[in-house]
Amino acid sequence: MGNFLKQWLTNLAWSQPLLKTLDIMLVLALTYMMLVIISERRTLWMVRGFIMLMLASAVSDFFGLRLLNFVLQSLVYGCAVAMAITLQSEFRRFLEQLGRGEFRQLFQTSSLAVPKSYSVIDEIVDAVRELSKNRIGALVIIETTGPIDERDFSVPGVKLNAEVSKELLQTIFQPKTLLHDGATLIRGSRIVSSGIILPLSGRTASRQLGTRHRAAMGITERVENCICVVVSEETGSISLAERGTLNRPLTITKLRDSLETLFSPSVDREAVAPGLFSLGRQIRGKSTALISRLLGLPSTASRDKK
Repeated sequence: MGNFLKQWLTNLAWSQPLLKTLDIMLVLALTYMMLVIISERRTLWMVRGFIMLMLASAVSDFFGLRLLNFVLQSLVYGCAVAMAITLQSEFRRFLEQLGRGEFRQLFQTSSLAVPKSYSVIDEIVDAVRELSKNRIGALVIIETTGPIDERDFSVPGVKLNAEVSKELLQTIFQPKTLLHDGATLIRGSRIVSSGIILPLSGRTASRQLGTRHRAAMGITERVENCICVVVSEETGSISLAERGTLNRPLTITKLRDSLETLFSPSVDREAVAPGLFSLGRQIRGKSTALISRLLGLPSTASRDKK
């Protein structure tokens, strides 16, 4: 059946332009999915550079520039391997969604989950100050450019869905409470859940650290769209984990400056996915119109006029 359909399409006069159009649409769809998953401008420029290399390689092949094409193709292969290493968490999420058949989510942009105002940062910093002063251990996960999949946690914890406040954060991490040993997840201006058990980092250097520090490194290694604030129960020192790297010890002033820098709308970490969503709608509309013209079907505008 498949061979018959392929032969039938090949024999049609309009099959070649249709297949070329389909080829372009599939490449655009794949590129769009990659750009949606990658949510940082800093990384987005790297992807754009990779796409430019691919286009330059295609142009050199079209004009028969064999030596230049060989060099560009080698660069494309090398960059593909480098990107697979650099963006391993994004590619892992992409492959997991493909494997679960979540095709619609691949085209959907994730909503930003950053603190809505500096008041949320103030509440977090004030709570950390008191916890550090009293040497009460704490582990706070703060989402950055999108929500975290609960499947990245070892144990999801207990749902709270409460407003962020320094009083609530201090209460959660009191040694006599049932949730103090786990992590607390903050999304925007809400405390989503507490008592979360995180995967530990397996790196050799992290084995000299406590469980909270290894958990902070482990989740930020696995998920790039979050940071972790850690308060040591033994010394009261403050640490900040990002992308598997632990910055410590931090003063309260340094912690505040780091959080304000991370969640500033003017920095490189600003997400660009919402703009890609409107771009996707435009590409989808123009592709539909192009296919309609190739097949001789009436366009949407023509039907509206009738």
